[in-house]
Amino acid sequence: MASREPIVILGAGLAGMSAAIRLRKGFRLLERRDTPERLCDTVTDGGFRFDRTGHLLHLSQGRARKLVLDLLGDDLIEIHRRSRIFSHGVYTHYPYQANLHGLSPKVAAECLKRFIEADAARRGKRARGKTFEEFILANFGVGIARHFMIPYNQKLWGVHPREITDAWCDRFVPTPKLDEVIDGAVGLARDEMGYNATFLYPRKGIGALSDAMADKLGEIEYGTAPSAVDFRRKRIRVKGRWIGYRALISSLPLDRLVPLLVDPPSRMVEYCARLRCTSLRYLDVALNRRPGTEYHWSYVPQKKYPFYRVGSYSNFSSQMAPRVGGNLYVELASRRPVNLDTVMPRVISGLVDMGIIDRASDIAFARPRSIRRAYVVYDRWHSRASGKILEWLEGENILSVGRYGKWEYAAMENAIVQGFEAAEAARKI
Repeated sequence: MASREPIVILGAGLAGMSAAIRLRKGFRLLERRDTPERLCDTVTDGGFRFDRTGHLLHLSQGRARKLVLDLLGDDLIEIHRRSRIFSHGVYTHYPYQANLHGLSPKVAAECLKRFIEADAARRGKRARGKTFEEFILANFGVGIARHFMIPYNQKLWGVHPREITDAWCDRFVPTPKLDEVIDGAVGLARDEMGYNATFLYPRKGIGALSDAMADKLGEIEYGTAPSAVDFRRKRIRVKGRWIGYRALISSLPLDRLVPLLVDPPSRMVEYCARLRCTSLRYLDVALNRRPGTEYHWSYVPQKKYPFYRVGSYSNFSSQMAPRVGGNLYVELASRRPVNLDTVMPRVISGLVDMGIIDRASDIAFARPRSIRRAYVVYDRWHSRASGKILEWLEGENILSVGRYGKWEYAAMENAIVQGFEAAEAARKI
């Protein structure tokens, strides 16, 4: 009987839909909302298109790239990154640690000297640390730490870098060599660094990917959320009825999945309570004119500005805004509910300083938005707590996938690949 039960997939995000696409048949895909995905989404407001901040396709793995190209084809744009750091009143190239040219001589000299000292201490090798703060100081020195790395990352993560580990850094934090830092300090051009030097983007917003995946499937049970998961008897309760499953693929956040389990081991509940993530408050900003810079996004480390990053959808694609307009996402450092009356004067002042707008009247409207789970916090409990939960779930034939299903800092490509891998593993159960 068990062999005739379906593979049940919880959540029609990128990971869940990728699993269903890979399976092709023999599955049930349940989604509690009436549309697929919430993070990989695009909304239209007043003729402007807004994603849920910057969601870009960095596709290095063949299977994920092939799926996206097959689904979207000519609707995709290949973009070469134009990103900057706005600090001390000037723009410098990304990443900061390899592009000190343009900063004031005093700041650039402090950053370069302290980098050389740190490089000598670690003998040119990438250093690890017990905390992210230790990683920053060991690899970049106190100058780069003070002027960019620590203030920027405290704004982004919502906690001080001493509260998190460096477990997430390998892919996301470039560590240039000494000669690269020296070249960058005197303005010698080098190839762009980082995993996101080029990326793909749909002409009408990232939501086109979710829509195309959902259209390909056509078998999503919307408005259907489980109220309980009986992992011992391999069944879930939906709308008052029990549904048996052969294997369960879940893209639910771990802190939502574990409370659904019927009488789970107490240690799993304890591990779940250790999981941390931060929320995000941001603004969708519509402009009556094109942005004053051509950058795709800019990092803003200084505390005097209420935001840590500003991106421009209309610089990604001209179809994201009316011909004479532009639009932005402004990611705020504060996690508190947004009061536009108090935050907008500071935002406007910052955007003027950055040259993105000339005056307040350049803004057509601003909408406060939020993401409940934005960044997984890699504190000292993260690896043990998430690892133990995932290991136990897999032993119960529950395959947890996706950014919050794995409880990790990852890209959309990772979610797609994890969906594929979960489908292949579920077939063998």
